[in-house]
Amino acid sequence: MRTRRLALFLMNCVLVLGIGAGLRDRFDDWVDATALPRLDVPVGVEVVARDGSLLRAFQVADGRWRLDAGPVDPLFLDMLMTWEDRRFAGHAGIDGRALLRAGWQALRHGRVVSGGSTLTMQVARLAEAGPTGQWAGKLRQMRLALALERRLEKREILALYLRLAPYGANVEGIRAASLQWFGKEPRRLTPAQAALLVALPQSPEARRPDRFPEAARAARDRVLARAVRAGLISAADGRAAMAEPVPRVRRAFPALAPLLAARLLREHPGALRIETTIDARLQRRAEALAARAVQGAGRRLSAAVVLADHRTGEILAEVGAADWTDGASAGFVDMARAWRSPGSTLKPFVYGLAFDDGLAHPETLIEDRPTASASAAIRLH
Repeated sequence: MRTRRLALFLMNCVLVLGIGAGLRDRFDDWVDATALPRLDVPVGVEVVARDGSLLRAFQVADGRWRLDAGPVDPLFLDMLMTWEDRRFAGHAGIDGRALLRAGWQALRHGRVVSGGSTLTMQVARLAEAGPTGQWAGKLRQMRLALALERRLEKREILALYLRLAPYGANVEGIRAASLQWFGKEPRRLTPAQAALLVALPQSPEARRPDRFPEAARAARDRVLARAVRAGLISAADGRAAMAEPVPRVRRAFPALAPLLAARLLREHPGALRIETTIDARLQRRAEALAARAVQGAGRRLSAAVVLADHRTGEILAEVGAADWTDGASAGFVDMARAWRSPGSTLKPFVYGLAFDDGLAHPETLIEDRPTASASAAIRLH
């Protein structure tokens, strides 16, 4: 009798295991059949100086500021994982513990208290531009997250988040956001800056610092408080970070050598990163010099500057117009490339010869007007 019961029990176990294996295979087939959205997310073209610093960036085709993330401060990444997805490194796209916690809290409080989305689920939603609060959309995100985890490495999923995370208006991704709010690359951030960049994507419009500074500050401080509890920063550093004001002005994106950058963009279609020999420090000084040269002249005058290394021929600075934003005064005309008359082209050489022969010096005033006289002709002979 016991033998028969044991055999029956084993048969039931085999049956259950067989059914489970079959269901698992069907589930795997269902996940593997998931149609993925486009994952080669386009980014704007970058024109960089000789030291790799950004001269000018361009928007993507749909008008959004989205750049390749590049190096990111490790503190930001630690805060992001602590706040958004503590088990990112270990789960397969869905965090069952986080979902159970979120469901239990919702039942207890009668409202959504915390979310159960993983970073992978957020990438799934952002890649498809899917809904955030509908159950059908949430299930689709879960399926897509499982598929993403099977086809991409964790670093690739994180890179997609760093590129796609929304930061309000037409700004996406950690790098564009850091340039917009702090005027700096995200490779080095203060605790306050890192916490703000973690908090904004959850409600990018409602927490925009330029419109809702108190909401932005409150969200940032919650991230800082959790970072202190997790031991990422000290309590003293947390208090100091909370005392910092949030930025209330959106900064303009870098636009050094703007006319040169625009020309290089036209000359190199399809390039994502265009390297130049421009010295960013000299470029700033040359642009400031051109602006001072035409100050007070209104729209009657513009200026161009080209600085080159005489030993190598490398262009170190190029200013095509004194104010490139003022299209009404030919600010969009690249005077560094404009045609010149032969006489104007020869003037620098004539002046240089005069300096060498001691006939003039940099402070000499020369009246630049046509002359024609017999005496002058005789002297030339």
